[in-house]
Amino acid sequence: MSTISGPGRSSQRRRLAIVLALNLALIGGPITVGIRSHSVGVLASAGDTLAESVALTLGLIAVTSRDRDPDRSRANRPIAIVALINAMLLLAVTIGVAIEAILRLREGSPIVLGLPMAIVALITLSVMIAGALVLGLSAHREDIHMKSVLIDTIADAAAAAGVLAAGVIIWLTGALYWLDPVIALILAVVIGYSATRLAMQAVAALRGADIDFDND
Repeated sequence: MSTISGPGRSSQRRRLAIVLALNLALIGGPITVGIRSHSVGVLASAGDTLAESVALTLGLIAVTSRDRDPDRSRANRPIAIVALINAMLLLAVTIGVAIEAILRLREGSPIVLGLPMAIVALITLSVMIAGALVLGLSAHREDIHMKSVLIDTIADAAAAAGVLAAGVIIWLTGALYWLDPVIALILAVVIGYSATRLAMQAVAALRGADIDFDND
């Protein structure tokens, strides 16, 4: 059971909700720009943001459930079902992105518009930095869940920085389009790993194992 006090728990829920809102507000932009700029890297970044939103939603549900009745049996089962569904969707998206990236590397990437790619990556980077500031650097000292959310947010910021760098290079050179699928492949591996781990936790929980979804 968590040793965090009542006010501390309320602060956790509020910060998680704010960061989730920031992520949800962001998703539409990268998807639209990714399609229009022919950037599979931006689409992979959008998938990364979606994965973070899924994790935040599950974490917020778990924290709320824990705070209302931390001793209730089988409290994780509904979360496990939602987690499994979302993990499967994320894996499907990740596989699609990876296949497209590999095809582009083999057959040649189409012309990628570097400027819109860089702009949306810069916005994403700014949102992730804002999310990290909302969580606060002290989050890593609260509990494992808050620490994992902070680390994931910082990792998403790093991924956005990578897409930003690729976009700027493509924009300035008017070439090197292969950078886009390379970034996409890297992000696909990261998202795929997270989704696979989430799916394994969900299956274990549905089979009766005592899985703590906060313990990411």
